[in-house]
Amino acid sequence: MIAKMASWMGAAAFALAAAPASAADIVYIAAKAELSFWSTVGQGVKAVAESNGYAYVEMDSGLSAERQLDNVRRAVERHAAGIVISPTNSKSAEDALLLAKRAKIPVAIADIGSSGGDYVSFVKSDNYRGAYDVGVALAKEMRARGWGGGAYGMIAIELARKNGLDRSNGFRDAMRDAGFPRESVLRQMRDYSAEETYHYVRAALAAHPELRGLFVETDQPVEGALRAIREAGRDKQMLLVSFDAMPEVASLLKRGALIAVGMQQPYLMGRSAAEGLAAQLHGKPPAREVLIPVLVATRLNIDQLMPVAARTVFGRPPK
Repeated sequence: MIAKMASWMGAAAFALAAAPASAADIVYIAAKAELSFWSTVGQGVKAVAESNGYAYVEMDSGLSAERQLDNVRRAVERHAAGIVISPTNSKSAEDALLLAKRAKIPVAIADIGSSGGDYVSFVKSDNYRGAYDVGVALAKEMRARGWGGGAYGMIAIELARKNGLDRSNGFRDAMRDAGFPRESVLRQMRDYSAEETYHYVRAALAAHPELRGLFVETDQPVEGALRAIREAGRDKQMLLVSFDAMPEVASLLKRGALIAVGMQQPYLMGRSAAEGLAAQLHGKPPAREVLIPVLVATRLNIDQLMPVAARTVFGRPPK
């Protein structure tokens, strides 16, 4: 059963009886903690853990499946009450879940998902719908500029991740439905750096003069894409859209460097995953799957979205 969360700002706070004073840790295992997205997921986990009387511990997998498994071992050694994990990819999650199951430690998943295994709740963004709506915005702008025959490309997150498949398929379907079926480029990120994406986009622009639109499926590499487009002198001939959101997203949208951004709400994701875990620890089985909406921002609506996005997207404390 999928539970849709319309908006954290308008929803009642989740309330649970406080955990015993002797309660163990709730451990958050981040896919890559240095990325602001994952640190904001951690903020949401921490808020719920501490409000329920648990200590909060964060561990970083650094996109390494081996480190991820070692982090689960460390959580087991700490006799953690529960784990919230953002897996490095959907396949690697299976081993992590199996290790936690053997130790009888419940696990909630925040984003990315697992190819199998036991968990109490899986919280994810509505990646397909969000990416579809980003594609709609790009196609509309391409048509407005008379680029009806133009092709598009994607710099995708790993397709071994379920969220990567959802984003790529959602965007592809939107472009096809809008009359833009030509997909010229599909590259998968490995280290998620701006430099990696710079080289991908530079090569794509040289090989595909018909390219008019590009979807970068996460925020940190966007700077590399912008640099490649600028150096190729294609600023007026290319449109860029992205997913997630850098702090400077408002200025990028307003000056036209980005046409649309699908803004995930990582604070809500971490909070919801931790709420599901806390419910399980209190004998109240949570929803098996929770879908968090994606805020699709353009230059026309970014000012209206920012008051909510400041907390749920960027993790800034309320004023």
